[in-house]
Amino acid sequence: MSDLVVVEDVGAVRIIRMSRPEKKNALTQAMYAVMTQALREANDAIRSIVIAGGPGAFCAGADIGEFLESAQSGGLRPQTLEFLKALAYNQKPLVAAVGGLAVGIGTTMLFHCDHVVASTDATFTTPFLKLALIPEAASSLLAPMRMGYARAFEMLVMGHPLSATQAREAGIVNKVVDAAAVDDVALKTAQEIAALPAGAVALSRRLMRGHLDAVVRQIDTEVMHFKDRLQSDEARTAFSAFLSRKK
Repeated sequence: MSDLVVVEDVGAVRIIRMSRPEKKNALTQAMYAVMTQALREANDAIRSIVIAGGPGAFCAGADIGEFLESAQSGGLRPQTLEFLKALAYNQKPLVAAVGGLAVGIGTTMLFHCDHVVASTDATFTTPFLKLALIPEAASSLLAPMRMGYARAFEMLVMGHPLSATQAREAGIVNKVVDAAAVDDVALKTAQEIAALPAGAVALSRRLMRGHLDAVVRQIDTEVMHFKDRLQSDEARTAFSAFLSRKK
């Protein structure tokens, strides 16, 4: 188990908190594994789940060191794919508590959430194409469905960030609150959901999200193309330029 993810059950609510503040909660393979396990092992006593980060940073995306190693080896690592599938197959209502930045997977995982609470200073960015790659987590399917094609193209392809207010207008965020209130509001929301009849919530959620097979297929298709893109000349050029800026 990783100490960079803290899992806590508060009554009927499970809180999965990314806790790597020095790296703005950039996700390592160990963190993906713990989050996957926490999602999959939520039993009947758990009625809703909160995914949270910390002050100023929800999640800065994938750990850059591990990501570069994955690029050199030619594909996403198994723990990353397992986490994406766990999000898709998860049967519990998901609430996200987004304080500060949400980059890459930090944004795309939100399309699997049922309710998102964001701080006033939250920003949402998907810079995949800056590295000549493509979006993941079925966001190429879910973002246009949630936001509309035009907004999804601007965010996923052009890489334009969204503020908390813009994300709410686009349908990604439900509530925008002061940074100090994000966790409390998210927990209260999850508790409200948990207090509803569990069977009715589960069935309603399945009916409203009735595209699971398409979502899983999209994840697999994105992973296939992601692997191809990592081997492309465009990606090699983009990664070289990125590494030069890092020096």
